[in-house]
Amino acid sequence: MSTTSRQTQTQQLKQKMSPQQIQLMKLVQLSSIALEQRIKEEIESNPALEQVDDDEHDVAETELNLEQETEESWEQDSESSETDYEKESDAQNEFDLSDYIDENETPEYKLYTNNNPEENDREDPYSSGDSFHERLLQQLRLRPLTEKEQLIGEQIIGSIDDSGYLSRDPSAIANDLLFTANLNVTIDDVLDVLEVIQDFDPAGVGARNLQECLLLQLKQKEQNSLIIQAQLILTHFFEEFSKRHYDQIIKKTKLTENELKNIINEILKLNPKPGGSFENVVSNTQVIIPDFIITSNNDKLELSLNNKNLPELHISRDYSEMLDHYSKAKVKNVQDKEALLFVKQKIDAARWFMDSIKQRYSTLEIVMQSIMDYQKDYFLTGDDTQLKPMRLKDIADIVHMDISTISRVANSKFAQTPFGTFSVKSFFSESMENEEGESVSTREIQQILTECIEKEDKKRPLTDEKMVDILKEKGYIVARRTVAKYREVLGIQPARLRKKL
Repeated sequence: MSTTSRQTQTQQLKQKMSPQQIQLMKLVQLSSIALEQRIKEEIESNPALEQVDDDEHDVAETELNLEQETEESWEQDSESSETDYEKESDAQNEFDLSDYIDENETPEYKLYTNNNPEENDREDPYSSGDSFHERLLQQLRLRPLTEKEQLIGEQIIGSIDDSGYLSRDPSAIANDLLFTANLNVTIDDVLDVLEVIQDFDPAGVGARNLQECLLLQLKQKEQNSLIIQAQLILTHFFEEFSKRHYDQIIKKTKLTENELKNIINEILKLNPKPGGSFENVVSNTQVIIPDFIITSNNDKLELSLNNKNLPELHISRDYSEMLDHYSKAKVKNVQDKEALLFVKQKIDAARWFMDSIKQRYSTLEIVMQSIMDYQKDYFLTGDDTQLKPMRLKDIADIVHMDISTISRVANSKFAQTPFGTFSVKSFFSESMENEEGESVSTREIQQILTECIEKEDKKRPLTDEKMVDILKEKGYIVARRTVAKYREVLGIQPARLRKKL
């Protein structure tokens, strides 16, 4: 039985983004700080792109009207045969760029092919001092320990997480030393060295759980009746303390409410994450620089882009002259053609980058202007209750852009308003209907929840069920799980964890 195969040819229409469009999308999603760093990287990688110096702002930018001549010359060159190249290979160049040409260099435009937003996620560099673990090792070396104990200590410190807790069981640490350092130690050996490390600064480091962490910190304090009582509470009533069942503690300890309040206040002064106290605060603090500036003048809103730290770019004059030289040369050998290709690619890449920057400015301004117009009442008053429900699709429909573009504009961007600096994302919110059937923003409901919790009796904090009733009285029909969701978004703890004496 024979089978025959047939070849068929079909045509399909597919949308494919050009390298310039991909580059634009990547630039749109960058914040002002990230864009400044991206421009510096482009200047370093492309010698045809230069930053305008302060003393050059009064000089007109070099005009490059060479494209037509270059293209015509390029078309004429393409008609030459391979044999012609070989014959011309010995010709002398007036201008030799061989030292600047990388034979394996990929044309610039071919580098912009991956439209993956995560590829551009980068953190701004910060300087910092010694790390948390390095400081623990420094303290270890100052202790009079044997070589074996030093090795055990290094293994223990390597098993301490960034919060300061020991993340591995002592038995596992003993096994690690046997396999990695061929060092046979017992669990007691590990516990002995762990006891030494738990005396290090910051207090509480090396603890295996929160209870031990707090007790270690109390142990290093000056002992008095209050500290001793706090140790007893954490030792014998830690579960009741963590669940804030204060009435049970009072009943079992015969303490007065005021005495227990003083003990709890002392415990709350302790650090539940001792490793965090060693972090360089400056190195972990990012100053928010707004991408947009919104001002109000006589009830009229004005929008401006914050571009004051971004350099002004232009095409290198040297590369322009090189392109002019090679495009006008009548006789070209292989080396000339390679030089012309190199220079042309660099200039084209520089132009594409500059055009993408300009298009980025235009896109950001159009989108933010639409957001500002949509939320005009909010930006004029600063009242969260005036914030209308707004989705990405709402703005996309207004500006006739894709939702992904709106998302890129809102991502990692901040707007300075007369009432403070806010994330652009915070201006978007879902909607729900009140009893009158009016559409209201979820931000309005979150604002009401925040105000209710701020005014609540801390001895009897409002439960989620009670807040459902309060919202219902105000005309908002919300389920308990929705209240819990909004509370978590606002970073508010459950009622039992907000309880105070």
